[in-house]
Amino acid sequence: MNQTKLFYNAHIYTPVDPGHALAGPRPQEIRHWEQGALLTRNGLVAKIGPEKEVRKAVKPAELDFEFDCKGQCLIPGFVDPHTHMCFAARREEEFQMRMQGAEYLEILKRGGGILSSVQKVRATGEEELFVQTRKQALAALSYGTTTLEIKSGYGLDTATELKMLRAIDRVGRETALDVIPTFLGAHAVPAEFRADPEKYVELMVQEMIPAVAQQGLARFCDIFCEQGVFSIEQSRKILQAAQARGLKLKIHADEVHDLGGAGLAADLKAVSAEHLLAAGEEHLKAMAKAGTIAVLLPVTAYSLRKPYAEARSMIAWGLPVALATDCNPGSSYTESMPFVFSLAVVHMRLSLEEALIGATLNAAYALDQGTVAGSLDVGKKADFLILDGTTPIILAYHAGVNPVSQVFKAGELVACNGIRE
Repeated sequence: MNQTKLFYNAHIYTPVDPGHALAGPRPQEIRHWEQGALLTRNGLVAKIGPEKEVRKAVKPAELDFEFDCKGQCLIPGFVDPHTHMCFAARREEEFQMRMQGAEYLEILKRGGGILSSVQKVRATGEEELFVQTRKQALAALSYGTTTLEIKSGYGLDTATELKMLRAIDRVGRETALDVIPTFLGAHAVPAEFRADPEKYVELMVQEMIPAVAQQGLARFCDIFCEQGVFSIEQSRKILQAAQARGLKLKIHADEVHDLGGAGLAADLKAVSAEHLLAAGEEHLKAMAKAGTIAVLLPVTAYSLRKPYAEARSMIAWGLPVALATDCNPGSSYTESMPFVFSLAVVHMRLSLEEALIGATLNAAYALDQGTVAGSLDVGKKADFLILDGTTPIILAYHAGVNPVSQVFKAGELVACNGIRE
Protein backbone atom coordinates (compact mmCIF):
# COMPACT_ATOMS: atom_id res chain seq x y z
CA MET A 1 0.00 0.00 0.00
CA ASN A 2 1.21 3.50 -0.81
CA GLN A 3 1.11 4.85 2.73
CA THR A 4 3.26 6.87 5.09
CA LYS A 5 3.37 5.54 8.64
CA LEU A 6 5.02 6.71 11.85
CA PHE A 7 5.97 4.35 14.67
CA TYR A 8 6.99 6.41 17.68
CA ASN A 9 7.79 6.29 21.41
CA ALA A 10 10.03 3.25 20.97
CA HIS A 11 13.33 1.97 22.32
CA ILE A 12 14.89 1.18 18.94
CA TYR A 13 17.81 -1.22 18.47
CA THR A 14 19.17 -2.03 15.02
CA PRO A 15 22.51 -3.20 13.61
CA VAL A 16 24.57 -0.80 11.53
CA ASP A 17 24.87 -2.22 8.02
CA PRO A 18 28.30 -1.57 6.42
CA GLY A 19 27.34 -3.53 3.30
CA HIS A 20 28.54 -6.91 4.54
CA ALA A 21 28.20 -9.26 7.50
CA LEU A 22 29.73 -8.01 10.74
CA ALA A 23 32.71 -9.80 12.27
CA GLY A 24 35.33 -9.21 14.90
CA PRO A 25 36.06 -9.67 18.58
CA ARG A 26 33.23 -7.34 19.69
CA PRO A 27 30.75 -6.57 16.91
CA GLN A 28 28.96 -3.87 18.90
CA GLU A 29 27.68 -1.98 15.88
CA ILE A 30 24.16 -1.40 17.21
CA ARG A 31 22.32 1.91 17.01
CA HIS A 32 20.01 2.63 19.93
CA TRP A 33 17.51 5.42 20.49
CA GLU A 34 15.69 5.53 23.85
CA GLN A 35 12.99 7.82 22.45
CA GLY A 36 13.08 6.68 18.87
CA ALA A 37 10.77 6.71 15.89
CA LEU A 38 10.54 4.92 12.55
CA LEU A 39 8.97 6.44 9.44
CA THR A 40 7.94 4.13 6.62
CA ARG A 41 6.77 4.90 3.09
CA ASN A 42 5.35 2.31 0.73
CA GLY A 43 6.64 -0.52 2.90
CA LEU A 44 10.22 0.77 3.11
CA VAL A 45 12.15 2.56 5.85
CA ALA A 46 12.07 6.30 5.07
CA LYS A 47 13.73 7.64 8.24
CA ILE A 48 14.81 6.37 11.64
CA GLY A 49 16.28 8.06 14.70
CA PRO A 50 15.31 10.29 17.61
CA GLU A 51 11.57 10.92 17.57
CA LYS A 52 11.91 14.71 17.37
CA GLU A 53 14.11 14.49 14.27
CA VAL A 54 11.93 11.90 12.54
CA ARG A 55 8.79 14.00 13.11
CA LYS A 56 10.49 16.95 11.45
CA ALA A 57 10.86 14.86 8.26
CA VAL A 58 7.10 14.57 7.70
CA LYS A 59 4.10 16.86 7.94
CA PRO A 60 1.24 15.57 10.10
CA ALA A 61 -1.13 15.82 7.14
CA GLU A 62 1.08 13.42 5.17
CA LEU A 63 0.74 10.63 7.74
CA ASP A 64 -1.72 7.86 6.97
CA PHE A 65 -1.08 6.02 10.23
CA GLU A 66 0.58 6.57 13.61
CA PHE A 67 1.49 3.82 16.06
CA ASP A 68 2.45 4.45 19.69
CA CYS A 69 4.99 1.79 20.71
CA LYS A 70 4.43 2.75 24.38
CA GLY A 71 8.10 2.70 25.27
CA GLN A 72 8.60 -0.89 24.13
CA CYS A 73 11.60 -2.23 22.20
CA LEU A 74 11.55 -2.14 18.39
CA ILE A 75 14.05 -4.30 16.46
CA PRO A 76 14.40 -5.60 12.88
CA GLY A 77 12.45 -8.71 11.98
CA PHE A 78 14.35 -11.94 12.52
CA VAL A 79 15.97 -13.67 9.56
CA ASP A 80 16.15 -17.46 9.89
CA PRO A 81 18.82 -18.66 7.42
CA HIS A 82 18.61 -22.43 7.97
CA THR A 83 15.41 -24.48 8.19
CA HIS A 84 13.99 -27.80 6.97
CA MET A 85 10.35 -26.78 7.43
CA CYS A 86 9.10 -28.63 4.37
CA PHE A 87 8.25 -32.06 5.80
CA ALA A 88 5.23 -34.33 6.05
CA ALA A 89 5.40 -35.83 9.55
CA ARG A 90 7.09 -35.35 12.90
CA ARG A 91 9.58 -37.84 14.38
CA GLU A 92 8.74 -37.79 18.08
CA GLU A 93 9.74 -41.41 18.61
CA GLU A 94 13.31 -40.64 17.46
CA PHE A 95 13.58 -37.86 20.01
CA GLN A 96 12.70 -40.42 22.68
CA MET A 97 15.36 -42.78 21.26
CA ARG A 98 17.98 -40.02 21.55
CA MET A 99 16.93 -39.28 25.12
CA GLN A 100 17.62 -42.97 25.81
CA GLY A 101 21.12 -42.72 24.36
CA ALA A 102 20.86 -43.49 20.63
CA GLU A 103 23.21 -41.40 18.46
CA TYR A 104 21.94 -39.37 15.50
CA LEU A 105 24.04 -41.17 12.88
CA GLU A 106 23.09 -44.52 14.42
CA ILE A 107 19.39 -43.70 13.92
CA LEU A 108 20.14 -42.70 10.32
CA LYS A 109 21.86 -46.06 9.66
CA ARG A 110 18.74 -47.86 10.89
CA GLY A 111 16.69 -46.13 8.20
CA GLY A 112 15.40 -43.45 10.54
CA GLY A 113 16.26 -39.79 10.63
CA ILE A 114 16.32 -38.14 7.23
CA LEU A 115 15.38 -41.37 5.45
CA SER A 116 12.24 -41.70 7.56
CA SER A 117 11.16 -38.22 6.48
CA VAL A 118 11.97 -39.10 2.87
CA GLN A 119 9.47 -41.97 2.93
CA LYS A 120 6.73 -39.70 4.29
CA VAL A 121 7.38 -36.84 1.85
CA ARG A 122 7.48 -39.14 -1.17
CA ALA A 123 4.05 -40.48 -0.19
CA THR A 124 2.53 -37.02 0.43
CA GLY A 125 0.74 -34.98 -2.21
CA GLU A 126 2.01 -31.53 -3.12
CA GLU A 127 -1.05 -29.73 -1.73
CA GLU A 128 -0.79 -31.45 1.64
CA LEU A 129 2.94 -30.75 1.74
CA PHE A 130 2.29 -27.08 1.04
CA VAL A 131 -0.30 -26.87 3.83
CA GLN A 132 2.08 -28.46 6.35
CA THR A 133 4.98 -26.20 5.32
CA ARG A 134 2.80 -23.09 5.48
CA LYS A 135 1.75 -24.06 9.02
CA GLN A 136 5.39 -24.16 10.12
CA ALA A 137 6.21 -20.91 8.33
CA LEU A 138 3.29 -19.03 9.89
CA ALA A 139 4.35 -20.25 13.32
CA ALA A 140 7.81 -18.78 12.62
CA LEU A 141 6.16 -15.51 11.58
CA SER A 142 4.32 -15.34 14.89
CA TYR A 143 7.70 -15.59 16.66
CA GLY A 144 9.06 -12.65 14.68
CA THR A 145 10.72 -14.25 11.66
CA THR A 146 10.06 -12.11 8.57
CA THR A 147 12.61 -13.65 6.17
CA LEU A 148 13.06 -17.39 6.07
CA GLU A 149 15.14 -20.00 4.29
CA ILE A 150 13.52 -23.39 3.61
CA LYS A 151 15.48 -26.35 2.24
CA SER A 152 14.29 -29.31 0.24
CA GLY A 153 16.08 -32.59 0.97
CA TYR A 154 13.37 -35.01 2.02
CA GLY A 155 12.76 -36.20 -1.53
CA LEU A 156 16.12 -37.50 -2.74
CA ASP A 157 14.77 -38.09 -6.23
CA THR A 158 14.18 -35.55 -8.95
CA ALA A 159 10.38 -35.54 -8.93
CA THR A 160 10.01 -35.26 -5.16
CA GLU A 161 12.72 -32.63 -4.75
CA LEU A 162 10.95 -30.51 -7.38
CA LYS A 163 7.64 -31.10 -5.60
CA MET A 164 9.18 -29.81 -2.37
CA LEU A 165 10.65 -26.75 -4.03
CA ARG A 166 7.31 -25.89 -5.65
CA ALA A 167 5.61 -26.12 -2.25
CA ILE A 168 8.33 -23.92 -0.71
CA ASP A 169 7.98 -21.38 -3.50
CA ARG A 170 4.23 -21.25 -2.96
CA VAL A 171 4.67 -20.55 0.76
CA GLY A 172 6.69 -17.49 -0.22
CA ARG A 173 3.99 -16.33 -2.61
CA GLU A 174 1.01 -16.96 -0.35
CA THR A 175 2.23 -15.71 3.04
CA ALA A 176 3.70 -12.44 4.27
CA LEU A 177 7.13 -14.03 4.64
CA ASP A 178 10.03 -13.62 2.26
CA VAL A 179 11.04 -17.24 1.62
CA ILE A 180 14.45 -18.18 0.22
CA PRO A 181 14.44 -21.72 -1.27
CA THR A 182 17.50 -23.98 -1.04
CA PHE A 183 18.00 -27.24 -2.95
CA LEU A 184 19.33 -29.98 -0.65
CA GLY A 185 19.11 -33.10 -2.78
CA ALA A 186 22.38 -34.17 -1.16
CA HIS A 187 20.83 -34.48 2.30
CA ALA A 188 21.48 -38.22 2.49
CA VAL A 189 22.05 -41.17 0.17
CA PRO A 190 18.59 -42.68 -0.48
CA ALA A 191 17.98 -46.33 0.34
CA GLU A 192 17.85 -47.37 -3.32
CA PHE A 193 21.42 -46.08 -3.86
CA ARG A 194 22.93 -47.34 -0.60
CA ALA A 195 25.01 -49.97 -2.43
CA ASP A 196 26.27 -47.42 -4.97
CA PRO A 197 26.44 -43.86 -3.55
CA GLU A 198 28.51 -42.66 -6.52
CA LYS A 199 25.60 -43.42 -8.80
CA TYR A 200 23.45 -41.06 -6.73
CA VAL A 201 26.13 -38.38 -6.96
CA GLU A 202 25.99 -38.73 -10.74
CA LEU A 203 22.20 -38.46 -10.67
CA MET A 204 22.56 -35.23 -8.71
CA VAL A 205 25.06 -33.79 -11.16
CA GLN A 206 23.51 -35.00 -14.41
CA GLU A 207 19.76 -34.74 -13.70
CA MET A 208 18.67 -33.15 -10.42
CA ILE A 209 20.76 -29.99 -10.38
CA PRO A 210 20.06 -29.18 -14.06
CA ALA A 211 16.31 -29.65 -13.49
CA VAL A 212 16.29 -27.40 -10.42
CA ALA A 213 18.32 -24.71 -12.18
CA GLN A 214 16.23 -24.86 -15.35
CA GLN A 215 12.99 -24.36 -13.41
CA GLY A 216 14.45 -21.56 -11.27
CA LEU A 217 13.09 -23.04 -8.06
CA ALA A 218 16.14 -22.53 -5.79
CA ARG A 219 18.67 -19.82 -5.05
CA PHE A 220 21.13 -22.02 -3.13
CA CYS A 221 22.47 -25.56 -3.24
CA ASP A 222 23.35 -27.20 0.08
CA ILE A 223 24.89 -30.57 0.98
CA PHE A 224 25.31 -32.65 4.14
CA CYS A 225 29.09 -33.05 4.16
CA GLU A 226 29.60 -35.54 6.97
CA GLN A 227 31.17 -38.92 7.73
CA GLY A 228 28.84 -41.64 6.49
CA VAL A 229 26.85 -39.20 4.33
CA PHE A 230 28.79 -37.27 1.63
CA SER A 231 32.58 -37.11 1.54
CA ILE A 232 34.64 -34.02 0.80
CA GLU A 233 35.27 -35.26 -2.75
CA GLN A 234 31.59 -35.99 -3.40
CA SER A 235 30.57 -32.68 -1.87
CA ARG A 236 33.02 -30.75 -4.02
CA LYS A 237 31.73 -32.42 -7.18
CA ILE A 238 28.08 -31.71 -6.40
CA LEU A 239 28.64 -28.14 -5.26
CA GLN A 240 30.79 -27.25 -8.25
CA ALA A 241 28.07 -28.62 -10.55
CA ALA A 242 25.52 -26.41 -8.79
CA GLN A 243 27.80 -23.40 -8.94
CA ALA A 244 28.23 -23.89 -12.67
CA ARG A 245 24.43 -23.77 -13.01
CA GLY A 246 24.22 -20.42 -11.20
CA LEU A 247 23.25 -21.62 -7.73
CA LYS A 248 24.96 -20.09 -4.71
CA LEU A 249 26.44 -22.45 -2.13
CA LYS A 250 25.76 -23.48 1.45
CA ILE A 251 27.25 -26.48 3.29
CA HIS A 252 26.13 -28.54 6.28
CA ALA A 253 29.67 -28.82 7.60
CA ASP A 254 31.36 -30.72 10.41
CA GLU A 255 28.27 -31.28 12.54
CA VAL A 256 29.44 -34.56 14.10
CA HIS A 257 33.02 -35.06 12.83
CA ASP A 258 35.74 -32.66 11.69
CA LEU A 259 35.63 -33.90 8.11
CA GLY A 260 36.89 -30.64 6.62
CA GLY A 261 33.57 -29.30 5.38
CA ALA A 262 34.36 -25.84 6.77
CA GLY A 263 37.57 -25.82 4.76
CA LEU A 264 35.66 -26.86 1.64
CA ALA A 265 33.20 -24.02 2.22
CA ALA A 266 36.11 -21.59 2.35
CA ASP A 267 37.75 -23.08 -0.73
CA LEU A 268 34.54 -22.78 -2.79
CA LYS A 269 33.72 -19.39 -1.23
CA ALA A 270 30.32 -20.62 -0.12
CA VAL A 271 28.01 -17.95 1.25
CA SER A 272 27.74 -19.91 4.49
CA ALA A 273 28.76 -23.07 6.30
CA GLU A 274 26.30 -24.37 8.88
CA HIS A 275 26.38 -26.38 12.14
CA LEU A 276 30.20 -26.43 12.65
CA LEU A 277 29.99 -28.17 16.04
CA ALA A 278 33.14 -30.19 15.29
CA ALA A 279 34.92 -27.81 12.89
CA GLY A 280 38.64 -27.28 13.46
CA GLU A 281 40.40 -23.96 14.02
CA GLU A 282 42.35 -24.02 10.76
CA HIS A 283 39.24 -24.43 8.64
CA LEU A 284 37.24 -21.85 10.59
CA LYS A 285 40.01 -19.31 10.10
CA ALA A 286 39.98 -20.14 6.39
CA MET A 287 36.25 -19.38 6.36
CA ALA A 288 36.92 -16.00 7.96
CA LYS A 289 39.49 -15.21 5.29
CA ALA A 290 37.11 -16.29 2.50
CA GLY A 291 34.20 -14.23 3.85
CA THR A 292 32.05 -17.31 4.46
CA ILE A 293 29.47 -16.83 7.22
CA ALA A 294 29.17 -19.31 10.09
CA VAL A 295 25.51 -20.19 10.64
CA LEU A 296 25.19 -21.63 14.14
CA LEU A 297 22.24 -23.75 15.28
CA PRO A 298 22.15 -23.82 19.08
CA VAL A 299 18.81 -25.64 19.32
CA THR A 300 20.35 -28.61 17.50
CA ALA A 301 23.15 -28.86 20.07
CA TYR A 302 20.56 -28.48 22.83
CA SER A 303 18.36 -31.23 21.37
CA LEU A 304 21.24 -33.62 20.62
CA ARG A 305 22.87 -32.92 24.00
CA LYS A 306 26.09 -31.87 22.27
CA PRO A 307 28.53 -29.09 23.16
CA TYR A 308 27.59 -25.81 21.54
CA ALA A 309 29.57 -24.40 18.63
CA GLU A 310 32.58 -22.34 19.70
CA ALA A 311 31.00 -18.99 18.89
CA ARG A 312 33.38 -16.97 21.06
CA SER A 313 36.41 -18.40 19.27
CA MET A 314 34.83 -17.82 15.87
CA ILE A 315 34.19 -14.18 16.70
CA ALA A 316 37.76 -13.81 17.99
CA TRP A 317 39.03 -15.18 14.66
CA GLY A 318 37.03 -12.61 12.68
CA LEU A 319 34.37 -15.03 11.47
CA PRO A 320 30.88 -13.54 10.96
CA VAL A 321 28.37 -15.47 13.06
CA ALA A 322 24.68 -15.88 12.18
CA LEU A 323 22.00 -17.75 14.12
CA ALA A 324 19.20 -20.03 12.87
CA THR A 325 16.59 -22.47 14.18
CA ASP A 326 17.41 -25.52 11.99
CA CYS A 327 13.66 -26.20 12.28
CA ASN A 328 13.20 -29.84 11.25
CA PRO A 329 11.16 -32.87 12.35
CA GLY A 330 14.13 -34.66 13.91
CA SER A 331 17.00 -32.91 15.65
CA SER A 332 15.62 -29.38 16.13
CA TYR A 333 11.86 -28.99 16.07
CA THR A 334 11.30 -25.31 16.82
CA GLU A 335 10.18 -22.26 14.84
CA SER A 336 11.24 -19.85 17.59
CA MET A 337 14.09 -17.44 16.91
CA PRO A 338 13.61 -16.00 20.44
CA PHE A 339 14.57 -19.45 21.78
CA VAL A 340 17.64 -19.43 19.52
CA PHE A 341 18.53 -15.94 20.79
CA SER A 342 18.19 -17.11 24.40
CA LEU A 343 20.45 -20.14 23.92
CA ALA A 344 23.02 -18.01 22.11
CA VAL A 345 23.22 -15.55 24.99
CA VAL A 346 23.00 -18.00 27.91
CA HIS A 347 24.93 -21.01 26.62
CA MET A 348 27.09 -19.71 23.75
CA ARG A 349 27.94 -16.56 25.72
CA LEU A 350 27.17 -14.08 22.97
CA SER A 351 26.54 -10.52 24.06
CA LEU A 352 23.13 -8.96 23.50
CA GLU A 353 24.58 -7.07 20.53
CA GLU A 354 26.24 -10.14 19.01
CA ALA A 355 23.07 -12.20 19.30
CA LEU A 356 20.93 -9.46 17.77
CA ILE A 357 23.35 -9.08 14.85
CA GLY A 358 23.46 -12.86 14.42
CA ALA A 359 19.67 -13.17 14.29
CA THR A 360 19.15 -10.23 11.92
CA LEU A 361 21.90 -8.64 9.81
CA ASN A 362 24.39 -11.51 9.59
CA ALA A 363 21.54 -13.95 9.03
CA ALA A 364 20.33 -11.77 6.16
CA TYR A 365 23.78 -11.78 4.55
CA ALA A 366 23.87 -15.58 5.00
CA LEU A 367 20.90 -15.60 2.59
CA ASP A 368 22.30 -12.91 0.29
CA GLN A 369 19.51 -10.62 1.52
CA GLY A 370 21.56 -8.05 3.40
CA THR A 371 20.69 -5.23 1.00
CA VAL A 372 16.95 -5.51 1.76
CA ALA A 373 16.64 -7.07 5.22
CA GLY A 374 18.39 -7.53 8.57
CA SER A 375 18.57 -3.90 9.71
CA LEU A 376 16.40 -0.79 9.77
CA ASP A 377 18.24 1.35 7.24
CA VAL A 378 16.66 3.83 4.87
CA GLY A 379 15.57 2.04 1.69
CA LYS A 380 15.34 -1.42 3.26
CA LYS A 381 12.07 -3.23 3.83
CA ALA A 382 10.20 -2.05 6.91
CA ASP A 383 10.29 -5.48 8.59
CA PHE A 384 10.33 -5.05 12.36
CA LEU A 385 9.07 -6.31 15.71
CA ILE A 386 7.68 -4.74 18.86
CA LEU A 387 8.88 -6.71 21.89
CA ASP A 388 7.26 -7.10 25.30
CA GLY A 389 10.21 -5.36 26.95
CA THR A 390 12.41 -2.31 26.67
CA THR A 391 15.59 -4.00 25.38
CA PRO A 392 16.35 -7.07 23.21
CA ILE A 393 17.58 -8.91 26.31
CA ILE A 394 13.91 -9.69 27.01
CA LEU A 395 14.32 -12.40 24.35
CA ALA A 396 16.67 -14.28 26.69
CA TYR A 397 15.38 -13.03 30.04
CA HIS A 398 11.69 -13.98 29.63
CA ALA A 399 12.33 -17.55 28.58
CA GLY A 400 9.82 -20.15 27.47
CA VAL A 401 7.27 -17.69 26.09
CA ASN A 402 6.83 -15.60 22.97
CA PRO A 403 8.14 -12.11 23.85
CA VAL A 404 7.22 -10.71 20.41
CA SER A 405 4.12 -8.50 20.79
CA GLN A 406 3.66 -7.41 17.16
CA VAL A 407 5.22 -8.36 13.84
CA PHE A 408 5.30 -5.87 10.97
CA LYS A 409 6.20 -6.89 7.42
CA ALA A 410 6.77 -4.07 4.92
CA GLY A 411 5.10 -1.76 7.45
CA GLU A 412 1.97 -3.92 7.75
CA LEU A 413 0.89 -5.68 10.95
CA VAL A 414 0.98 -9.41 10.16
CA ALA A 415 1.01 -11.01 13.62
CA CYS A 416 -0.03 -9.80 17.08
CA ASN A 417 0.88 -11.29 20.47
CA GLY A 418 1.96 -14.51 18.79
CA ILE A 419 -1.47 -14.91 17.17
CA ARG A 420 -1.68 -14.41 13.40
CA GLU A 421 -3.97 -11.59 12.31
